[in-house]
Amino acid sequence: MSAANPTTVGVLTEAFLYEWQVRAIERLREQPGVELSLVVQNAANTDDEDESWNSKDRLTLADVREFVGVSRKERAWTFVLAERTLGRLLGDEQPLWHRHSVENVDALADIDRIECTPVTADGWNELPDDAVDELAERCDIVVRFGFGLVRGDVLTAPEHGVVSFHPADIREYRGLGPPAIFHDGQARAGSTLQRLDESIDGGEIVAYEEVSLEDCYTLWDVFDRLATVQIRLLAEGVGRFEEPTFEPESVPDHRLGDFYYRKQRRSLPFATRVLAKNVAGRVRKRLERHETAGERPSPDSRPETEPRIDARE
Repeated sequence: MSAANPTTVGVLTEAFLYEWQVRAIERLREQPGVELSLVVQNAANTDDEDESWNSKDRLTLADVREFVGVSRKERAWTFVLAERTLGRLLGDEQPLWHRHSVENVDALADIDRIECTPVTADGWNELPDDAVDELAERCDIVVRFGFGLVRGDVLTAPEHGVVSFHPADIREYRGLGPPAIFHDGQARAGSTLQRLDESIDGGEIVAYEEVSLEDCYTLWDVFDRLATVQIRLLAEGVGRFEEPTFEPESVPDHRLGDFYYRKQRRSLPFATRVLAKNVAGRVRKRLERHETAGERPSPDSRPETEPRIDARE
């Protein structure tokens, strides 16, 4: 496509976007020959905390109640989630996972936005006909950042379909992705931008990139590393549809990776291993930072010929 005839892109969202998703959208807008044309927001899900979630610095009674409620569903995995929350309270801000209300995202401020309520059955969501018609008419391709598992006419209504990220290689780890990768102690991991079909993590591969996990001390570091990949990969993947001969890679069923169901993370052995690795990783990270800080020469010990650096730089 050209500037005169750009690839038009729609975005499916919840009430908020994570920081990494915002950055990916900003990068996409900078892609030559690409134009954002429509945002479709899930009206079924609202979150009163949105941006306030970013700056929580203490536990409240509401948090305790939520912990009790989550524990009934997530069982042993609740303690892994609790460790993440405590980490945030102790200074691990996880900026890539800060939330931004859709109406406050500058990159979408001038883009038409509609809301719709999907029809939900057996964990899958189908968009209503009027929303599908809007996407078909106004978008060449749609990026899924919301609505959970999507099926139905929306997958084929835009010319190039709907693309979505799975933070793992679908030929290795489907389902859980990063928790299973971290649990298994893998040294590398990747993220897949796939064109969705009515399967779970079994779509066509639009783009894939793999990175080292060598210095990822916790599961949350793994999520961060892969989110950073996804920021770059979205624009690259959407840009490929501008190439007349490009076709996403179909993956035969026998080449798809094992499926790791969410219930597996709730088992005591799985959650205990991840929790232990997280705690050990946090301790190791703090010790290494302390050692690195201790190795730095004090200002008075620097040679007089060494330039001083302003702390504000």
